[in-house]
Amino acid sequence: MLQSKMKWNFLDEPTIPQSMNDGMHISPMIMRLLAQRGVTEPADIKKFLSPDLADLNSPANLATIEKAKERVYDAIEHHEKILIFGDYDADGICSTAVLLHTLKELGADCDYYIPNRFSEGYGPNESAFRKAYEAGFTLIITVDTGIGAVDEVMWANQHGLDVIITDHHEVQETLPDAFAIVHPKSSPAYPFQELAGVGVAFKFAEYLLGYFPHHLLDLVAIGTIADLVPLVGENRILTYHGLKTLTKTERPGLKALKRVCRIDGHTTEKDVGFLIAPRINAVGRLQDADLAVDLLMTEDENKAEQMAEMIQALNEKRQRLVKQIVKEAEQMVDKDRGVIVVAKKGWNEGVLGIVASQLVREYDRPAIVLTIKEDLQEAKGSARSIPSFNIFESGMRIRHLFNRFGGHSQAAGMTLPLDNIEKVRDELDLMIMEELTPDELRQEIDICQTVSVTDLDEKLADDIERLAPFGIKNPRPIFHLKDIPSETRQIGSQNKHLKLKFKKDQTVLEAIGFGMGHLYPFITKQTNVSIVGELNINEWNGNRIVQIVMHDLKIDEWQLFDHRGKKVVDFTNFIHENERGLILGNEPINPLPVRTTFVSYAMEPSSMPKSDTLFVIDLPPDLSVFKKIMHHVRPMNVHMCFRVTDGAYMKPFPDRDDFKWFYALLFKRRTLDLHKELKKIMTVKSWSKERVLFMAKVFFELEFVKINNGIIQINPRPSKKDLRESKLYQQRLQQAEIEKTLYYSTYNELKNYLLNCVGHTPALKEEVSHGL
Repeated sequence: MLQSKMKWNFLDEPTIPQSMNDGMHISPMIMRLLAQRGVTEPADIKKFLSPDLADLNSPANLATIEKAKERVYDAIEHHEKILIFGDYDADGICSTAVLLHTLKELGADCDYYIPNRFSEGYGPNESAFRKAYEAGFTLIITVDTGIGAVDEVMWANQHGLDVIITDHHEVQETLPDAFAIVHPKSSPAYPFQELAGVGVAFKFAEYLLGYFPHHLLDLVAIGTIADLVPLVGENRILTYHGLKTLTKTERPGLKALKRVCRIDGHTTEKDVGFLIAPRINAVGRLQDADLAVDLLMTEDENKAEQMAEMIQALNEKRQRLVKQIVKEAEQMVDKDRGVIVVAKKGWNEGVLGIVASQLVREYDRPAIVLTIKEDLQEAKGSARSIPSFNIFESGMRIRHLFNRFGGHSQAAGMTLPLDNIEKVRDELDLMIMEELTPDELRQEIDICQTVSVTDLDEKLADDIERLAPFGIKNPRPIFHLKDIPSETRQIGSQNKHLKLKFKKDQTVLEAIGFGMGHLYPFITKQTNVSIVGELNINEWNGNRIVQIVMHDLKIDEWQLFDHRGKKVVDFTNFIHENERGLILGNEPINPLPVRTTFVSYAMEPSSMPKSDTLFVIDLPPDLSVFKKIMHHVRPMNVHMCFRVTDGAYMKPFPDRDDFKWFYALLFKRRTLDLHKELKKIMTVKSWSKERVLFMAKVFFELEFVKINNGIIQINPRPSKKDLRESKLYQQRLQQAEIEKTLYYSTYNELKNYLLNCVGHTPALKEEVSHGL
């Protein structure tokens, strides 16, 4: 038995209307996946599978956009200087580039400004506005930021600076008194509320240009995917077509960036999310974000190549920083607490959100990662959370402990006095312990359907891609498969990854679990393994192999781990966290491995604790005793860890004719000196010394003979007894039977025997409960 890391949620069977497939020619699996997304009407299916730019909403429906346009046109006409004020993440950088391209095309005298994450922090600030004012700018346009800049806009108004805000973040109770605010959530007439910052900037660009700027869609796709907004509605349309534009982009900066990312062929949302966006984000995480904007704006291919290489170097540095900080942070994690709060001087604040995310994935706990600033006597950092715990609401309940705090349900940023770090940890820990059960602390994964090996083929994998681009509210489908792997092995550097292979009829399916190599020892042969993951095609050297990229796995059934004959077994490798294993034997191990309890065969079975994992380090003195222990403890995982070096089973056991011949010799001789006669007997009968001595001891126990210093004398008047009355004889038979049953048996023979002892039967609950 192996518990899953995540909580598995099997989605309900969707209702599929009769009309759903009218003229659509889609497979039953795709119909099911569409229905789970609420897409069931033929017209909606067509729009979903073939997103059309014609279905985008008109930017004219955004409140005050006409006023904003007139102000920009007026600034251009009068040669006013326009400043684009952006943000240092990929969405903000792409938003800045979109509007900068637009204003330059319109002939504006314009420039951009992105605040420094370390010295200025997020969003507009008075110092930056003052610099703009002193440099002669009269119009500031924010992109992907500004909706909370009440004081900064007030300062701008007082100094004759007009501010147009384009943003998509949550609207605050008090809006800035800006010249215009272009924001979907403050526009009652605009139907779609979930645009990314770059989506809003693109809408404004379209309205300013007076035509649909296809050439800017590559930037829109990057910013939208990077900002993790829902990929439905307008976001789906913009991203779908934006990825096509990105695939064939002629923008020198993006071509160079794709080369360092080694992206060939069709560019996907995965390419953006895992390769392009992290590199753009890396710039603002480690320094001023200007390099990333300049990359997206340059027309010089040589400069583009140089900048792309610089960004690649920054990303590699970012990766090293994250790896080092994660390693240091893990040493500070208290696994007994409901929340992780770690802090250290010198940690780069630009990567702390990434570190927090990795800690959340590893430990299934909300995580706050802080860098200590001793000169200010404060700590600054980021928080990431789990779905069941709203870190923003919880943080707001203890807002008085922070100097600054903001964010949303799953992420937050903060600064706080050093003296309050422990108080924040205690308060959040108390909230979690009061509000959440241990099961609710686990990550969750939604599973679309249970499938068999033969269900999964190239056609299905290709069909699924019709649902792309995948993202928030349109996740890549997760499938569940339960079968016995034909092959299990560790792969990759330091065996970090796990690879399974399944065969059914003529179908071969591979499953790869990145970072799951540590689970290899927990998978026993001929055992059903349940895996959940996404289906894709692994293309290598021209070969296309269907595979599941595993997100999680578990084993529901009873398991036997066969370590018989091994010299050393590291028990701690087989005990899960928050679990204790039982070690069963004659004498305790010293020192006792961590998270284990020793129980002796001499103990009363009913006094032994229950345990899911049992390690048997010695053969039992009696099979009946062993069976009672197994039945009481009822382990789900049994590890047989003993060795037999001088056993009874493999030694020839004398039969009745052997005993008869030896007794006849003794009866004839009356007295036999083993010192003189032993070798002769061994030679004549081809017996071992141990065999001769064993028979002599049995005769002695039954009082057939007397033995003194190797001299055997026959008893002239022995009582009539059967060989089976000898305890030594019975012990030898019993020991041989124990060894035969528990040590020399095959894996399947031993497994069946132990299952009978424990009384376990294969669990069918999962199959029944899901009706599959």
